[in-house]
Amino acid sequence: MSASKSNIRFNYLYRDAGNYKVWGSEILSNPDCISLVEVETKIREYLIDGEFFDPKYWEVKRLKHDDRVPELDHTWNEFESIEITSEEPTVDYSVAKFLEQIELAPKY
Repeated sequence: MSASKSNIRFNYLYRDAGNYKVWGSEILSNPDCISLVEVETKIREYLIDGEFFDPKYWEVKRLKHDDRVPELDHTWNEFESIEITSEEPTVDYSVAKFLEQIELAPKY
């Protein structure tokens, strides 16, 4: 995987019922140079209640607390933002493939 000035960082978080947070991100290659506006529009179209997603279906690492009360745990993560980066991709798929994947996720 190679760095490009058009790679996109997908920032997200896990927030439990006690409002404790864990932040994370994935960096996706963007060989098709899809604009941030287009990527964010598509992401927001598939969020649950305008904020959440199930990382299992979006194929990103599930963020969670390992040391919290299990009753406060759930599987959804929360979209935070996207941004352009020149950092190396952290996943093996492109932004275009990511957008295709989220379109296939179950609708809640």
